[in-house]
Amino acid sequence: MKICSGSIDGRPVHGIAVGETFQDLTATLPDVNDLIAAAIEPDALKEQSAQSSVARSMADLVIGPPIPRPGKIICVGTNYAEHVAESDSVTEAPGHPMLFVRFAESVTGHGQPILRPNNSMSFDYEGELAVVIGRPTRSVPENQALAAIAGYSPFMDGTLRDFQRHTSQFTPGKNFDQSGAWGPFIVTADEVTDPSDLRLTTSVNGEVVQSASTSQLIYGIARIVSYVSSFTTLLPGDVIATGTPGGVGYAKEPPQWLTPGDQVRVEISDVGILENVVADA
Repeated sequence: MKICSGSIDGRPVHGIAVGETFQDLTATLPDVNDLIAAAIEPDALKEQSAQSSVARSMADLVIGPPIPRPGKIICVGTNYAEHVAESDSVTEAPGHPMLFVRFAESVTGHGQPILRPNNSMSFDYEGELAVVIGRPTRSVPENQALAAIAGYSPFMDGTLRDFQRHTSQFTPGKNFDQSGAWGPFIVTADEVTDPSDLRLTTSVNGEVVQSASTSQLIYGIARIVSYVSSFTTLLPGDVIATGTPGGVGYAKEPPQWLTPGDQVRVEISDVGILENVVADA
């Protein structure tokens, strides 16, 4: 199943995309996080959707982030060896997953503009796989961690590199309003055969700039979920972006910064395609 959110005629909605049909579950499951939690049992959700959804055309839906305001957006840095090698801030993989956070206001949905602010020209792309938590999870063992995941989604961790480097903390460079994106859908976990063997490709204006398999993650998905749950309770609708491969813009010579009009595409096999155009804020 493909879970999505957005608006129809200005009304916030969430539900399931089935081909060209949007099954609106907003009335049945008023909180989108309840929909995410229900996706842990996909057969039951399919039955509920068939009985209680309101069918609309996907063309009527203005797509937003799959979850409009996630409780947590946790991101993993330097989690591919090629990205470590091209980094100007680290020389080896960290001893534990290196984490930072994004705020809900910093991400937008598929097809919406991603914004370059007027006080920085160092706007960089980072294509990633995001996982979405489907049940309350705390201190989960690594061998049980994948069972906490409701689904997967493409993520674009847009970064203002100069602000990222103001101090050793990443927060400013990762949180400009609408500088990142994710979606268009959360593909439920039952439809992703092997999340540790997905092909991730990032393109800018049709040119492939990043290409890797999630098998190359330094810290795999189960390890990340287990580690994060060791210090905080993960709840349905929380999002974890698992890291970007090598090929980011700042590492090129000259740097390849995003500028207005650029089209950024993040494609992940079995998960989907996220596309956004850069605009000035």
